[in-house]
Amino acid sequence: MRRTDSVLITCEHGGNRIPPRYRALFSGMESVLNTHRGHDPGALAVARRLSGTLDAPLFASTISRLLIDLNRSLGHPKLYSEATRDAAPATRREILERFYLPYRSAVEAQVATAVARGDRVIHLASHSFTPVLDGAVRNADIGLLYDPARTGEADLCHCWQARLKVAAPDLRVRRNYPYAGRSDGLTAFLRRRFPDVAYAGIELEINQKHVVAGSRQWRAIQDLVTETFRASLSACRDAARGRSTDSGRL
Repeated sequence: MRRTDSVLITCEHGGNRIPPRYRALFSGMESVLNTHRGHDPGALAVARRLSGTLDAPLFASTISRLLIDLNRSLGHPKLYSEATRDAAPATRREILERFYLPYRSAVEAQVATAVARGDRVIHLASHSFTPVLDGAVRNADIGLLYDPARTGEADLCHCWQARLKVAAPDLRVRRNYPYAGRSDGLTAFLRRRFPDVAYAGIELEINQKHVVAGSRQWRAIQDLVTETFRASLSACRDAARGRSTDSGRL
């Protein structure tokens, strides 16, 4: 059965907001909230651009990852930060139930609904990464994270990387960098629930050195990733149709 592609955009670290009732937990940590530890600068802008251009549903959170990390699995040691992991159990449970569970459940339900109607979901999660981590310079401008064992994800990321290199040869585009695509995260969670033919989960990572609000370069990068992603989706669909036609002739 040939499935129709259904694109889904998410942004788990779109802001650094701490609701008033939890701000006491962050006393003395206010400056940290404004760093890459508190959120992914630029990720929400890219997610909104992708969603608008592709007419795709967007699920985004502006709650700081330091309150609870929506891209971590239950039980992960970094689900809660140093500000919240020692909070009273009732407080942690409240945070989980108010922010984490509704977000994750809504995204999973969106995927399940699309798959049930026969679609293949192309899930693109928008993130960004700090240029320097623990003294080490990250040697990439754009990262595309995926599971190499999943053909749909691998094909799309290879195609996307090639198009990005043609369109912007000065930018370094790497696959499964600065993180491994199979690491714990929302896409990894959804892969365990939906097969390759029904779900492809990709994380887009953009180097935060490019995120300068209002700058021409930053707007150009947003245009670049959006247009090359759209073109790559189209190319992969055409390739899949070609393979299907060829198989039918055998």
